[in-house]
Amino acid sequence: MKIAIQGEPGAFSHEAALKLVPGAEIAPCALSANVFAALDTGAADAAVIPIENSLAGSVLEHFDLLLKHDVRVVRETLLRIRHNLIALPGARIEQIERVFSHPVALAQCRRFFAGHPRMKAIGFYDTAGSVKQLREMGAPDVAAIASQAAAGFYGAEILERGIEDDPQNFTRFFLVHRAADAETDPAANKMSLAFTLENRPGSLVGALSALSAINANLTKIESRPVPGKPWEYIFYVDCQIKAQGEGERVVDALAAHCGMVKELGRYCEAGGEPCAEGAAK
Repeated sequence: MKIAIQGEPGAFSHEAALKLVPGAEIAPCALSANVFAALDTGAADAAVIPIENSLAGSVLEHFDLLLKHDVRVVRETLLRIRHNLIALPGARIEQIERVFSHPVALAQCRRFFAGHPRMKAIGFYDTAGSVKQLREMGAPDVAAIASQAAAGFYGAEILERGIEDDPQNFTRFFLVHRAADAETDPAANKMSLAFTLENRPGSLVGALSALSAINANLTKIESRPVPGKPWEYIFYVDCQIKAQGEGERVVDALAAHCGMVKELGRYCEAGGEPCAEGAAK
């Protein structure tokens, strides 16, 4: 299976893709929009995207792309994020003056930079890409923050391991297929949906009350602006599926209150227990 990811080989998305589909061929893309374009055109069989980090929150662009494209989430996984200071072979930590990485990774290592005021943090488009850049720059005073896999992939060395501020640093990744190719796992116990509401008092309360009335358990809710419609929002929710037909009841409950409801996928919760047999049908 050929899986599109945003970033260079050795990125955390690369690691997550191989965790979800061992032995997959990885198709690196510079931008998230390119990942979904590869899926649309058939250049890739699937995509793996980060959707939420336990420290930095949701990847909002990916919610928008899931809604825009005719795709379905079929699996999710959690990946422990360990950041490492990486440099060219032979470099010493006291030499380092500039450190490149994705802005989210840099923000998760503030304590490290506070302890090394000599180092200047510089944002880059990708963690693994920042390690690749080290080889191109060839400078011993430049480092990157990325995964252990990225260091190995590009022949660099780890100067210091585990420099993230909080060890409880996890990212949730989705495995995404074209809707026409997606098959729902019969043991799925979680679903993701998007919906819109009229801009009037009590509309969100009404939708959530309808879900409460059928005892649906929401595990996440996120709002995003509707392009071209100021102060109107798209809501994204994750909901547990615990029994036969519960997924359909959730969709029906929302449809009675919402202008649009789109199911983004049903899948097994990472680290969760499968639902009752046949609940996803």
